[in-house]
Amino acid sequence: MHEPILRNLLQQELIAPEDAEKIVLFESKKPFSLHWELKTLLYLGVLLLNIGLGFLIYENIDTIGHAVIIALIGAISAACFWYALRHRQPFSMGEVKSPTHFYDYILLLGCLTFLIMEGYLQYQYGIFGTRYGLATFIPMVLFFALAYWLDNRGVLSMGITALAAWLGITVTPQDLLTHNDFNSAAIVHTGVFLGMLLTVVPFLSERWGLKKHFSLTYLNFGVHILMISTLAGMMVLGLTLIYFLLLCLSVGFFLWYARTRNSLYFLTVAVLYGYIGLTYMLIVHTDGLGFDYIFYLFYFMLSCAGVIVFLTNYKRFIKTDKP
Repeated sequence: MHEPILRNLLQQELIAPEDAEKIVLFESKKPFSLHWELKTLLYLGVLLLNIGLGFLIYENIDTIGHAVIIALIGAISAACFWYALRHRQPFSMGEVKSPTHFYDYILLLGCLTFLIMEGYLQYQYGIFGTRYGLATFIPMVLFFALAYWLDNRGVLSMGITALAAWLGITVTPQDLLTHNDFNSAAIVHTGVFLGMLLTVVPFLSERWGLKKHFSLTYLNFGVHILMISTLAGMMVLGLTLIYFLLLCLSVGFFLWYARTRNSLYFLTVAVLYGYIGLTYMLIVHTDGLGFDYIFYLFYFMLSCAGVIVFLTNYKRFIKTDKP
């Protein structure tokens, strides 16, 4: 991977051949990092443990008994929370490093088992009755409190998901497209409000100096919810012009953010959502003009090529230095 760079440096006589050989030797013998591989395995382990727990409940519900199962799940959740609180670092407005390698995963396991226990109690005993908002409000408050107190972005994501569920939205982009009825204006308007809220929170956090490293988590949820909701308003509610203008403002904002923060991710997301909205507007307003399919074929070919060229030359758009 470094050979083309070294070859270029040698051709420009910026380094000596013997120095290049030392660099190649060092790179070939450098220890290989397994950091992300181990983190992936740990997250997978937490997920599989919860799946196994659910399977155990399903297979042995008649023989074990509901009380025993609830007690087991509650004990696991309580033990995880006890460990997290016992080994927590002092609260800080900034980022706090995990006290142990397994700390974040144990906290995440505690939150997941808490959700399982709450869902089990509601399903079996109906402890919340028909007050489903309360069933999502309690974990939302708990997860946000734990996320800020114990500095955990995974738990923060669960808190945002619970907030969206409390407001009536399933929060992942795939679920937004498949499980929600976007024919409802209330869902679309709620999605726009939530997307804007999640977009504003990071800037307030940075201004107040409170957990600035949470910004990307908020913005990652906010950009997708806001963009998908505005597209739904264009395509489903019939308020095409209003929501198209809102989409343009949203795309412009995230393009500005990508440029000032040197973020290829938000640049790509903004360009793709903007392209979808612009293409929809073009099709809607040219549908009755008698254009042949060749026109649309050339449009898609040329516009897709333009998007690809723009994204591959993104360094000319975004700043190379961070503010």
